[in-house]
Amino acid sequence: MTKILVVDDDPHIRRLIKATLQGEGFTLLEAENGRQALDALARTTVDLVVMDIMMPHMDGWELCQEIRAYDADLPLLMVTAKAESADKVKGFRLGTDDYLTKPFDPMELMMRVKALLKRYRISTSPVIRLGGLEMNRNSYEVLCLGERMELPPKEFELLFKLVSYPNQIFTRNQLIEQIWGIDYEGDDRTVDVHIKRLRERLPEAGTGLSIKTIRGLGYKLEVRP
Repeated sequence: MTKILVVDDDPHIRRLIKATLQGEGFTLLEAENGRQALDALARTTVDLVVMDIMMPHMDGWELCQEIRAYDADLPLLMVTAKAESADKVKGFRLGTDDYLTKPFDPMELMMRVKALLKRYRISTSPVIRLGGLEMNRNSYEVLCLGERMELPPKEFELLFKLVSYPNQIFTRNQLIEQIWGIDYEGDDRTVDVHIKRLRERLPEAGTGLSIKTIRGLGYKLEVRP
């Protein structure tokens, strides 16, 4: 059973989110602030967290940081009244996977939750098939349009990360920490160099995949039909 933790100090919002998602068969847990959320996460494993930003005791910004400090892959969705672009940028930089502003359409919330859960299931598999690309994390083998592609280890890890989370934005800092490690002391522009090489190797025609630059944020893998 898929468990979702809803973190919001407004009981009306929590009830709305629960009513929306319980109809899809999800199990819903609740917390009124970040501290309660961390207590809940210490007691049980959840598959996704839906969180507000403006909450007492511990807000969504701090909660996002705390979760990302020990779990890089737990899907996080911010649902908040803070609709400014700067707030969205901050959320993505802190590690949220998606951002939805209040008031929200319950159907849109449900679709975003399902999309995040689908991404998560993709990311936990050692073999990923997307578009014309197949990648095996165990053997570091890559097939592109049926042909074997040789990738250096860091390029493989970078591409595997992007392919694991299609259409999700990653900042340079996130990619540095997750691919090169938090102790990496080199220039963060090394990400740009590796992205450039991957773009040269990965043909958009046929694969339906392209690595897009998101100005002010970072990169994402875009999937086209």
